[in-house]
Amino acid sequence: MANPPTSRVIRNPKTRFNWRVSDFIRRMMVWWFELRARITGRGYYCSTLAGQEDYNITVNSDLTVSCCCQDYDGSGHIGDLRKNTFEEIYFGPVAQRFRDELARGKIPIPTCVRCTIRRLPKNTAPPKPQLPYRGMLLENTVLCNVDCIGCAREGAAAIRSNKRMPLEDLSRMADLVHQLKMEKLFYLNLGEPFLSPTIVQELPLLRAKNPDCWILVSTNGILLNTDAKREAALSLSHILFSVHGISDEMSAKYMQEGSFEKAHAAMKAMVAYRDARGLSQPVLEWKYLLFNWNDQPKAIQRAIEMANEIGVDIISFWPTHNPFYGMSWRYHLGRMNHIGVKCWKGREVILRPDNVVTKRFH
Repeated sequence: MANPPTSRVIRNPKTRFNWRVSDFIRRMMVWWFELRARITGRGYYCSTLAGQEDYNITVNSDLTVSCCCQDYDGSGHIGDLRKNTFEEIYFGPVAQRFRDELARGKIPIPTCVRCTIRRLPKNTAPPKPQLPYRGMLLENTVLCNVDCIGCAREGAAAIRSNKRMPLEDLSRMADLVHQLKMEKLFYLNLGEPFLSPTIVQELPLLRAKNPDCWILVSTNGILLNTDAKREAALSLSHILFSVHGISDEMSAKYMQEGSFEKAHAAMKAMVAYRDARGLSQPVLEWKYLLFNWNDQPKAIQRAIEMANEIGVDIISFWPTHNPFYGMSWRYHLGRMNHIGVKCWKGREVILRPDNVVTKRFH
């Protein structure tokens, strides 16, 4: 059986308030989704549990497996790789119960309403599940050096039996990625990957066992701060630097205990390190979450200028509803439609097109 929901351990009052509101909204959405299914006679299916998604299936730092990337309380656990194989878990009783409940129009866990469920045509069976091959998430640590308002990571950390994945387990997971013939590996989830003390061994190991896989890391950048880590990072295909503003003051409204100056310096140093070797990968992208305190035209224009100055390949602007009170109305009202090009992230400005391959994710 899946682990029962656990009360989130959230110390930050702003984060706690945000997630109480978010949980209430989820409960209301569950009610609406189930009501709609009863009225229309149309159930749902999960495209992640059908093997159709690039994203969401997650191996956590303690080798538990979650069906989604937002499994803060363990309600999305579908198995444990210390006890069963991946195939046994993916086609196992918990995952199948989730599929069956969705097909009947029931929502097995509240996270489903903000995830990859799809409506079934009336009187149509859900697609037969197949092992995922397009992509998965792998979490090397659930620990983080910053505290983001929109992240309830503390709840997940409280239920992990291992906060960091040992190198031996990581090697096994690299083999699993190879066995599943994964096209993409997102080496990220609820922690900061570069906080792991063995990160300089982990990234070359992943690449050695998966030479053709598109391996992406998301980082706040602060700990990508030595040549040893930069050398290891050359094993990656893509690095997203999550830096949400153009100053410490602006960035700290969302990412507390972070540092814009250190993250900016890390991006600049990684560009220089890669370019000095004549490489075009990893693709280096500044990921800029949009809030109503950092989306002013002058701030956006300055961020693009700064990205160009330090030589990153892409700067992307991502709308988010988390925290709910920080929503960028400028983005949603179309005030940013002139910036770059529209994409699944929101908007992106490609600054060095020769380094950016056409492979896309999510």
